[in-house]
Amino acid sequence: MLKAFAHYLVYDLFGMAQGSRLSGALEFFIYDTIKIFLLLSVIIFVVSIIRSYFPPERTKRILSHKREFIGNILAALLGIVTPFCSCSAVPLFIGFVEAGVPLGVTFSFLISSPMVNEVAVVLLWGLFGWKIALIYMGTGLLVAIIAGMIIGKLKLEKWVEEYVYTIKTTGAAADLARQAFKDRMVYARENTIDILKKVWAYVIVAIGIGGFIHGYVPEDFLVLYAGPQNPFGVPVAVALGVPLYSNAAGVIPIVYALMEKGMSMGTVLAFMMAVTALSLPEMIILRKVLKIKLLAVFVGIMTVTIIGVGYLFNAIL
Repeated sequence: MLKAFAHYLVYDLFGMAQGSRLSGALEFFIYDTIKIFLLLSVIIFVVSIIRSYFPPERTKRILSHKREFIGNILAALLGIVTPFCSCSAVPLFIGFVEAGVPLGVTFSFLISSPMVNEVAVVLLWGLFGWKIALIYMGTGLLVAIIAGMIIGKLKLEKWVEEYVYTIKTTGAAADLARQAFKDRMVYARENTIDILKKVWAYVIVAIGIGGFIHGYVPEDFLVLYAGPQNPFGVPVAVALGVPLYSNAAGVIPIVYALMEKGMSMGTVLAFMMAVTALSLPEMIILRKVLKIKLLAVFVGIMTVTIIGVGYLFNAIL
Protein backbone atom coordinates (compact mmCIF):
# COMPACT_ATOMS: atom_id res chain seq x y z
CA MET A 1 0.00 0.00 0.00
CA LEU A 2 2.79 2.44 0.89
CA LYS A 3 4.69 1.58 -2.29
CA ALA A 4 1.53 2.10 -4.34
CA PHE A 5 0.97 5.48 -2.67
CA ALA A 6 4.56 6.60 -3.33
CA HIS A 7 4.25 5.38 -6.93
CA TYR A 8 1.00 7.35 -7.34
CA LEU A 9 2.55 10.56 -5.96
CA VAL A 10 5.65 10.44 -8.14
CA TYR A 11 4.28 9.20 -11.45
CA ASP A 12 0.58 10.15 -11.44
CA LEU A 13 0.35 13.27 -9.29
CA PHE A 14 3.79 14.75 -10.06
CA GLY A 15 3.82 13.39 -13.62
CA MET A 16 7.47 12.30 -13.55
CA ALA A 17 8.86 9.89 -16.12
CA GLN A 18 9.31 6.28 -15.01
CA GLY A 19 12.85 4.90 -15.11
CA SER A 20 14.64 8.20 -14.48
CA ARG A 21 17.14 8.49 -11.66
CA LEU A 22 15.37 11.43 -10.06
CA SER A 23 11.96 9.74 -10.02
CA GLY A 24 13.48 6.54 -8.60
CA ALA A 25 15.24 8.49 -5.85
CA LEU A 26 12.10 10.49 -5.03
CA GLU A 27 9.88 7.39 -4.93
CA PHE A 28 12.38 5.72 -2.57
CA PHE A 29 12.49 8.84 -0.38
CA ILE A 30 8.70 9.15 -0.07
CA TYR A 31 8.17 5.44 0.56
CA ASP A 32 10.96 5.13 3.13
CA THR A 33 10.02 8.37 4.92
CA ILE A 34 6.45 7.17 5.51
CA LYS A 35 7.55 3.62 6.34
CA ILE A 36 10.29 4.58 8.78
CA PHE A 37 8.24 7.18 10.65
CA LEU A 38 5.34 4.75 10.98
CA LEU A 39 7.77 2.05 12.13
CA LEU A 40 9.51 4.38 14.57
CA SER A 41 6.23 5.61 16.03
CA VAL A 42 4.86 2.11 16.55
CA ILE A 43 8.11 0.71 17.96
CA ILE A 44 8.74 3.63 20.33
CA PHE A 45 5.12 3.43 21.54
CA VAL A 46 5.22 -0.35 22.08
CA VAL A 47 8.66 -0.25 23.67
CA SER A 48 7.50 2.55 25.99
CA ILE A 49 4.59 0.42 27.19
CA ILE A 50 6.88 -2.59 27.68
CA ARG A 51 9.37 -0.43 29.57
CA SER A 52 6.56 0.71 31.89
CA TYR A 53 6.41 -2.87 33.21
CA PHE A 54 10.20 -2.97 33.60
CA PRO A 55 11.31 -0.11 35.81
CA PRO A 56 14.95 0.96 35.45
CA GLU A 57 16.05 -1.13 38.41
CA ARG A 58 14.64 -4.35 36.95
CA THR A 59 16.13 -3.75 33.48
CA LYS A 60 19.48 -2.94 35.03
CA ARG A 61 19.33 -6.08 37.16
CA ILE A 62 18.67 -8.31 34.12
CA LEU A 63 21.43 -6.93 31.89
CA SER A 64 23.92 -5.66 34.47
CA HIS A 65 25.52 -8.95 35.43
CA LYS A 66 28.44 -8.65 37.85
CA ARG A 67 30.52 -10.25 35.11
CA GLU A 68 29.94 -7.62 32.45
CA PHE A 69 30.69 -9.91 29.50
CA ILE A 70 27.64 -11.97 30.51
CA GLY A 71 25.59 -8.81 30.06
CA ASN A 72 27.15 -8.34 26.60
CA ILE A 73 26.15 -11.87 25.64
CA LEU A 74 22.60 -11.45 26.96
CA ALA A 75 22.18 -8.11 25.17
CA ALA A 76 23.50 -9.52 21.88
CA LEU A 77 21.13 -12.49 22.14
CA LEU A 78 18.26 -10.11 22.90
CA GLY A 79 19.07 -8.34 19.64
CA ILE A 80 18.30 -11.52 17.68
CA VAL A 81 14.68 -11.58 18.80
CA THR A 82 14.13 -7.85 18.26
CA PRO A 83 14.20 -7.53 14.45
CA PHE A 84 14.59 -3.77 14.32
CA CYS A 85 16.49 -1.69 11.81
CA SER A 86 19.33 0.45 13.17
CA CYS A 87 17.16 3.59 13.34
CA SER A 88 14.38 2.01 15.36
CA ALA A 89 16.85 0.39 17.76
CA VAL A 90 17.79 3.88 19.02
CA PRO A 91 14.72 4.19 21.34
CA LEU A 92 15.72 0.95 23.07
CA PHE A 93 19.30 2.23 23.29
CA ILE A 94 17.97 5.32 25.08
CA GLY A 95 15.90 3.13 27.40
CA PHE A 96 18.89 0.96 28.32
CA VAL A 97 21.09 3.98 29.04
CA GLU A 98 18.34 5.61 31.09
CA ALA A 99 17.93 2.39 33.08
CA GLY A 100 21.60 2.43 34.01
CA VAL A 101 22.60 -0.57 31.88
CA PRO A 102 26.38 -0.43 31.24
CA LEU A 103 27.21 1.38 28.01
CA GLY A 104 29.16 -1.53 26.52
CA VAL A 105 26.25 -3.89 27.13
CA THR A 106 23.90 -1.41 25.49
CA PHE A 107 26.13 -1.25 22.42
CA SER A 108 26.10 -5.04 22.14
CA PHE A 109 22.33 -4.82 21.71
CA LEU A 110 22.56 -1.84 19.33
CA ILE A 111 24.91 -3.78 17.04
CA SER A 112 23.17 -7.14 17.22
CA SER A 113 19.58 -5.93 16.75
CA PRO A 114 19.85 -4.67 13.14
CA MET A 115 22.64 -7.05 12.10
CA VAL A 116 21.28 -10.41 13.26
CA ASN A 117 17.63 -11.45 13.51
CA GLU A 118 15.54 -14.51 12.81
CA VAL A 119 14.19 -13.13 9.50
CA ALA A 120 17.70 -12.67 8.12
CA VAL A 121 18.81 -16.10 9.33
CA VAL A 122 15.83 -17.80 7.66
CA LEU A 123 16.38 -15.95 4.38
CA LEU A 124 20.10 -16.69 4.38
CA TRP A 125 19.36 -20.34 5.14
CA GLY A 126 16.96 -20.54 2.22
CA LEU A 127 19.31 -18.85 -0.25
CA PHE A 128 22.75 -20.10 0.79
CA GLY A 129 22.21 -23.05 3.14
CA TRP A 130 22.45 -23.56 6.88
CA LYS A 131 26.25 -23.25 7.10
CA ILE A 132 26.31 -19.71 5.71
CA ALA A 133 23.31 -18.72 7.85
CA LEU A 134 24.98 -19.98 11.02
CA ILE A 135 28.31 -18.41 10.05
CA TYR A 136 26.65 -15.03 9.60
CA MET A 137 24.68 -15.32 12.85
CA GLY A 138 27.74 -16.46 14.80
CA THR A 139 30.03 -13.74 13.45
CA GLY A 140 27.34 -11.10 13.92
CA LEU A 141 26.94 -12.06 17.57
CA LEU A 142 30.71 -12.18 18.02
CA VAL A 143 31.12 -8.70 16.54
CA ALA A 144 28.36 -7.37 18.82
CA ILE A 145 29.83 -8.97 21.95
CA ILE A 146 33.46 -8.00 21.28
CA ALA A 147 32.66 -4.42 20.21
CA GLY A 148 30.43 -3.97 23.25
CA MET A 149 33.10 -5.33 25.58
CA ILE A 150 35.74 -2.98 24.14
CA ILE A 151 33.47 0.06 24.45
CA GLY A 152 32.59 -1.01 28.00
CA LYS A 153 36.26 -1.26 29.00
CA LEU A 154 36.93 2.25 27.67
CA LYS A 155 34.37 3.78 30.12
CA LEU A 156 32.95 6.34 27.68
CA GLU A 157 29.65 7.18 29.41
CA LYS A 158 30.63 10.86 29.49
CA TRP A 159 30.42 10.89 25.69
CA VAL A 160 26.68 10.15 25.63
CA GLU A 161 24.51 13.25 25.14
CA GLU A 162 23.35 14.59 28.49
CA TYR A 163 19.65 14.68 27.59
CA VAL A 164 19.58 10.86 27.34
CA TYR A 165 20.26 10.62 31.08
CA THR A 166 17.53 13.15 31.90
CA ILE A 167 14.70 11.73 29.77
CA LYS A 168 13.20 10.04 32.81
CA THR A 169 12.66 13.44 34.43
CA THR A 170 10.27 14.48 31.63
CA GLY A 171 7.69 11.74 32.19
CA ALA A 172 6.09 9.62 34.89
CA ALA A 173 8.24 6.55 34.30
CA ALA A 174 9.31 6.21 37.89
CA ASP A 175 5.89 5.13 39.23
CA LEU A 176 4.52 3.42 36.12
CA ALA A 177 5.12 -0.08 37.42
CA ARG A 178 2.14 0.39 39.76
CA GLN A 179 -0.14 2.39 37.45
CA ALA A 180 -3.13 1.42 35.30
CA PHE A 181 -2.80 0.52 31.63
CA LYS A 182 -4.46 3.81 30.65
CA ASP A 183 -1.66 5.72 32.36
CA ARG A 184 0.92 3.58 30.60
CA MET A 185 -0.68 4.49 27.25
CA VAL A 186 -0.48 8.20 28.09
CA TYR A 187 3.18 7.82 29.06
CA ALA A 188 3.93 5.88 25.85
CA ARG A 189 2.28 8.57 23.70
CA GLU A 190 4.21 11.38 25.41
CA ASN A 191 7.48 9.49 25.19
CA THR A 192 6.92 8.72 21.49
CA ILE A 193 6.28 12.38 20.68
CA ASP A 194 9.27 13.49 22.76
CA ILE A 195 11.75 11.14 21.04
CA LEU A 196 10.39 11.82 17.53
CA LYS A 197 10.83 15.55 18.11
CA LYS A 198 14.47 14.94 18.91
CA VAL A 199 15.34 12.68 15.95
CA TRP A 200 12.97 13.56 13.06
CA ALA A 201 15.38 15.88 11.23
CA TYR A 202 18.18 13.29 11.43
CA VAL A 203 15.86 10.63 10.04
CA ILE A 204 14.90 12.85 7.08
CA VAL A 205 18.57 13.51 6.24
CA ALA A 206 19.36 9.80 6.52
CA ILE A 207 16.53 8.79 4.19
CA GLY A 208 17.56 11.51 1.72
CA ILE A 209 21.05 10.01 1.53
CA GLY A 210 19.57 6.56 0.99
CA GLY A 211 17.29 7.90 -1.75
CA PHE A 212 20.23 9.49 -3.58
CA ILE A 213 22.21 6.25 -3.44
CA HIS A 214 19.19 4.27 -4.63
CA GLY A 215 18.56 6.52 -7.60
CA TYR A 216 22.05 7.50 -8.76
CA VAL A 217 24.52 4.70 -7.92
CA PRO A 218 24.73 2.03 -10.69
CA GLU A 219 23.85 -1.55 -9.71
CA ASP A 220 27.23 -2.95 -10.82
CA PHE A 221 29.24 -0.29 -8.98
CA LEU A 222 30.05 -2.50 -5.99
CA VAL A 223 31.09 -5.52 -8.07
CA LEU A 224 33.29 -3.32 -10.23
CA TYR A 225 35.33 -1.93 -7.33
CA ALA A 226 35.06 -4.65 -4.66
CA GLY A 227 35.23 -7.79 -6.74
CA PRO A 228 37.57 -10.74 -6.03
CA GLN A 229 40.27 -9.29 -8.28
CA ASN A 230 40.80 -6.38 -5.88
CA PRO A 231 42.92 -7.29 -2.79
CA PHE A 232 41.35 -4.28 -1.04
CA GLY A 233 37.85 -5.44 -1.96
CA VAL A 234 36.76 -5.95 1.66
CA PRO A 235 37.44 -2.39 2.91
CA VAL A 236 36.02 -1.02 -0.35
CA ALA A 237 32.83 -3.06 0.18
CA VAL A 238 32.56 -1.79 3.75
CA ALA A 239 33.08 1.81 2.62
CA LEU A 240 30.45 1.44 -0.11
CA GLY A 241 28.00 -0.18 2.31
CA VAL A 242 28.20 2.69 4.79
CA PRO A 243 26.03 5.20 2.82
CA LEU A 244 23.26 2.64 2.35
CA TYR A 245 20.33 2.04 4.69
CA SER A 246 18.53 -1.26 5.15
CA ASN A 247 17.81 -3.96 7.67
CA ALA A 248 19.39 -7.40 7.33
CA ALA A 249 16.36 -8.86 5.53
CA GLY A 250 16.24 -5.96 3.08
CA VAL A 251 19.88 -6.23 2.04
CA ILE A 252 19.83 -10.01 1.44
CA PRO A 253 18.50 -9.70 -2.16
CA ILE A 254 21.45 -7.42 -2.92
CA VAL A 255 23.80 -9.94 -1.29
CA TYR A 256 22.37 -12.73 -3.42
CA ALA A 257 22.87 -10.69 -6.60
CA LEU A 258 26.48 -9.92 -5.62
CA MET A 259 27.16 -13.60 -4.98
CA GLU A 260 25.70 -14.48 -8.38
CA LYS A 261 28.15 -12.03 -9.97
CA GLY A 262 31.13 -13.75 -8.33
CA MET A 263 31.86 -11.66 -5.25
CA SER A 264 33.69 -13.50 -2.47
CA MET A 265 31.64 -14.63 0.53
CA GLY A 266 33.75 -12.76 3.09
CA THR A 267 33.45 -9.53 1.10
CA VAL A 268 29.69 -9.99 0.83
CA LEU A 269 29.35 -10.66 4.59
CA ALA A 270 31.42 -7.54 5.35
CA PHE A 271 29.23 -5.48 3.01
CA MET A 272 26.07 -6.81 4.66
CA MET A 273 27.38 -6.03 8.15
CA ALA A 274 28.38 -2.51 7.08
CA VAL A 275 24.94 -1.80 5.62
CA THR A 276 23.05 -3.06 8.67
CA ALA A 277 25.28 -1.97 11.57
CA LEU A 278 27.56 0.80 10.25
CA SER A 279 25.43 2.75 7.79
CA LEU A 280 25.81 6.52 7.44
CA PRO A 281 22.06 7.09 8.02
CA GLU A 282 22.37 5.18 11.31
CA MET A 283 25.38 7.30 12.30
CA ILE A 284 23.43 10.49 11.57
CA ILE A 285 20.59 9.34 13.81
CA LEU A 286 22.95 8.08 16.53
CA ARG A 287 24.68 11.47 16.52
CA LYS A 288 21.58 12.79 18.27
CA VAL A 289 22.29 10.36 21.11
CA LEU A 290 26.10 10.11 21.12
CA LYS A 291 28.75 12.78 21.15
CA ILE A 292 31.11 12.84 18.16
CA LYS A 293 34.01 11.27 20.08
CA LEU A 294 31.98 8.21 21.10
CA LEU A 295 30.51 7.93 17.61
CA ALA A 296 34.05 7.96 16.18
CA VAL A 297 35.18 5.24 18.61
CA PHE A 298 32.15 3.11 17.71
CA VAL A 299 32.74 3.53 13.97
CA GLY A 300 36.45 2.76 14.31
CA ILE A 301 35.93 -0.43 16.33
CA MET A 302 33.15 -1.66 14.04
CA THR A 303 35.10 -0.90 10.86
CA VAL A 304 38.20 -2.78 11.96
CA THR A 305 36.13 -5.71 13.23
CA ILE A 306 33.98 -6.03 10.11
CA ILE A 307 36.96 -5.79 7.75
CA GLY A 308 38.72 -8.48 9.80
CA VAL A 309 35.66 -10.74 9.50
CA GLY A 310 35.61 -10.21 5.74
CA TYR A 311 39.26 -11.15 5.22
CA LEU A 312 38.95 -14.11 7.61
CA PHE A 313 36.07 -15.67 5.71
CA ASN A 314 37.60 -14.95 2.34
CA ALA A 315 40.57 -17.00 3.53
CA ILE A 316 38.62 -19.97 4.90
CA LEU A 317 35.63 -20.21 2.54
